[in-house]
Amino acid sequence: MSTLSAGVSREKALETLKKYNAETFHIRHGITVSHVMGWMADDLGHGDEKEFWSLVGLMHDVDFEKWPEEHCVKAPELLKEAGFGDEFIHAVCAHGWGMTGTDCKPELEMEKVLFACDELTGLIGAAALMRPSKSTKDMELKSLKKKFKDKKFAAGCSRDCIAQGSELLGWELDALLDKTLRAMADTEDAIEAEVAENT
Repeated sequence: MSTLSAGVSREKALETLKKYNAETFHIRHGITVSHVMGWMADDLGHGDEKEFWSLVGLMHDVDFEKWPEEHCVKAPELLKEAGFGDEFIHAVCAHGWGMTGTDCKPELEMEKVLFACDELTGLIGAAALMRPSKSTKDMELKSLKKKFKDKKFAAGCSRDCIAQGSELLGWELDALLDKTLRAMADTEDAIEAEVAENT
């Protein structure tokens, strides 16, 4: 049985996220990454840790809207105050490795998955909005690869970070793109429902 526990309910986590994030964009991103992380936990054989993976995804940018210059540096204080434990806080901060003021390196598979998927969910979401359906459900891998190669498209989504994440995991880049796209497509309805409830 897994020892990883967030120690906080999803309701309390959402309450904390919304306390520091007012913009729909940031709440949507947290919810999207949360569902992708939960899907990945199941897919990679960590179903017993699904809640932990999912809540780390939800809370990973808790400090970004109000303290962008202190991203992953302010987070420990906010998360501790909300009742999250040290393992959870490390997992959140590790996604900013090499990009923010944190020296937390992704060590666990879950931390590497978050590091790899964070920017990628933004890229996939932006690509979906360009489609007539506005959906990930009918998006194909070849279409996503084209958008990934076009550095001008969704330029704020770091391709270097995504590539580094796939290396950390020991996955081919195509495998990371494919899994994350499938995760977003499979959970799209649940994401939209939770976003509607919380914005």
